Amino acid sequence: MGKSIRIYLPNETVAGIRHAEIANWTGQALACPRSLFSELREWPEVQRPGVYILFGVNDETGAEIAYVGEAEVLSDRVHSHLSGKEFWSELVSFSSKDENLTKAHVRYLEARLISMAGEAKRYQLENNVVPALPSLPRADIDAMEEFLAFAKTLLGVLGHRLLDPLIVRENAVGAQTATTTKNLPTTAAKVLEPSSVFHLRVSGLHARAVWTEEGMVVFEGSDAALTPASSLTGGAVALRQALITSGVLAISTGKLTFKRDYLFKTASQAAGIVTGYSINGRDNWKLADGMTFKQYFERGLDLV
Repeated sequence: MGKSIRIYLPNETVAGIRHAEIANWTGQALACPRSLFSELREWPEVQRPGVYILFGVNDETGAEIAYVGEAEVLSDRVHSHLSGKEFWSELVSFSSKDENLTKAHVRYLEARLISMAGEAKRYQLENNVVPALPSLPRADIDAMEEFLAFAKTLLGVLGHRLLDPLIVRENAVGAQTATTTKNLPTTAAKVLEPSSVFHLRVSGLHARAVWTEEGMVVFEGSDAALTPASSLTGGAVALRQALITSGVLAISTGKLTFKRDYLFKTASQAAGIVTGYSINGRDNWKLADGMTFKQYFERGLDLV
């Protein structure tokens, strides 16, 4: 089903404060740069209970960082992070327009957001532990899961796909998972089938990947060359080093190994990181039957 989303720009700029809401939903989101928090602090939307996420970047690795928290008064808690946490540059908060969120509700939302973000593995989480879920009546749990589904949509619209897994593997979609996530659509993810997996085999290396609407996701466990060749561009060399520094790539018996799934913007970028030299990914990523990535698209086959 489609959704109607309204975003209000009080400063007439997309780089400023943004108030976002979805039609027929009692929740609301506020996105605010750190530099404008003093302006946001007196808004009534942050004078109530809610959950918030601080977004930033690791200066050393370039990895995106996020911190999830909850508060009975959002503005007071976030204000304490102006001096307590230096990494963040943007805040996104969620609260209820009808003021029906209680302390137990926001603790539940915080715990689920941390768990979901950890499973998605898109951001480096600054939270050290995943809080235990508080005890709520069954009706309240369903209401909070619905709240999370809408919050997830608005997070993506506001530019942060914190809760979207890169991919959802076919063998991971079991009955228990389906029950837990029935109200949490993962439109950005792909449920994998063997016929949709591309392989790159060269010089004793083997990498596996799938194409999504965001780009090429190379699987955890794939190989990569230990040393880049002179033909690899400077940008790709820098990216390889960043992936090593951040722990995405690790040395393993004369080669590098992907320690988690990683998204590349193009097939050739992914192929260059895997092989260590400039290579046409459209011709070298192949399905199990030998069809190239280029041929796959030229035949107009649907992606899974």
